[in-house]
Amino acid sequence: MPQSTRRRRFPVVPKLTWDSNTELVSLQLSLQPHQELVVPPHYSTELHSWFLDQVRRIDSGLSTYLHDGQSEKPFTISQLQGPIQSQGRSLKLMADSSYHWNITALSNPVVKWMNQWLQSLPNEIHLRNGSFKITDWNFAYPPTTYAQLAETSIPEQPSITLSFLTPTSFRRKGNHLPLPMPVNVFHSYLCHWSKFSGEEIDQDDFLDWVDEFVIILRHQIQSAKVIAGKSGSVTGFTGSVQFGLSSRAKEDRDYVELWLALGQFAPYCGTGHKTTFGLGQTAPGWLNPTETAAPFVQNLLAQRISELTEVFAAQRKRRGGDRTINIAETWATILARREMGESLKAIAEDLEMPYETVRTYAKLARRALKQS
Repeated sequence: MPQSTRRRRFPVVPKLTWDSNTELVSLQLSLQPHQELVVPPHYSTELHSWFLDQVRRIDSGLSTYLHDGQSEKPFTISQLQGPIQSQGRSLKLMADSSYHWNITALSNPVVKWMNQWLQSLPNEIHLRNGSFKITDWNFAYPPTTYAQLAETSIPEQPSITLSFLTPTSFRRKGNHLPLPMPVNVFHSYLCHWSKFSGEEIDQDDFLDWVDEFVIILRHQIQSAKVIAGKSGSVTGFTGSVQFGLSSRAKEDRDYVELWLALGQFAPYCGTGHKTTFGLGQTAPGWLNPTETAAPFVQNLLAQRISELTEVFAAQRKRRGGDRTINIAETWATILARREMGESLKAIAEDLEMPYETVRTYAKLARRALKQS
């Protein structure tokens, strides 16, 4: 008898579709490491680079725009969601565990790229220390448009409850503000909304309204220090906050509707700065505090970068200005990562700097630290 052959089965993956006028799409990829994987605390920079490379393969012009463009970028990425353990100076991901990773498009051009990308989604995500198999993908939040988000009805007691899954911070007078002050929170959403919705809004007037009428009904937050994108560190907050309105707020119905729309927009755009590196990830509702805790080693590296930045900035204080802070943060990031055992080559690739420059900065940073 002829020997029967067994057909190899591939996982059935849902076909994701949306209307051509869609402006907001949030995808969630399910990932599984091929083996136990040890990654640096700042692994989100590698996910960021991988994403931009995927964009480049289909649309190089869009990739350049996303990399070099305006401050409000039309995409966000999350950090990995799943069981992550601290292991020495690194993070450990389990081979038998599943992880989720969100990619969100905030404008129609990025949504169009995403539609093309899904037609030939790669099987794997490759990072420096290993790779993940993409086992599934689905919507993290429903595809929609800015106009659809704006179609909100006003309940009797309007409120917005949000959870901040990764450290969230705002820039204020050259420093980080790790508090969910209503003006800062909703200004963050308004900047993206105004940039990509095409709706003309008197931002100053709306923010004055927020400052006067939006209140915090309850909160449960904690602070954490993490590295910020490619260099420097950020002190941010995680946890949950419920915002409400004072009694006279409903006198301006248009602003109440806009405020509620921004609350629905928050999970798509994230909160604060560095959302393209996984910070400020935001979810609707009230979550358990354990769901928003950052691994200890991420705090450890960020704390060391912050300490070294202060040392190097103090040594250069006579020069002052943003350039001094930028150089101090770069030196601090390079030296702290070297102390954590990373190679100069890996650091240079992450920072997108020439190897010899990174090597020189590492020497100068060590010398400056000894002098201090």
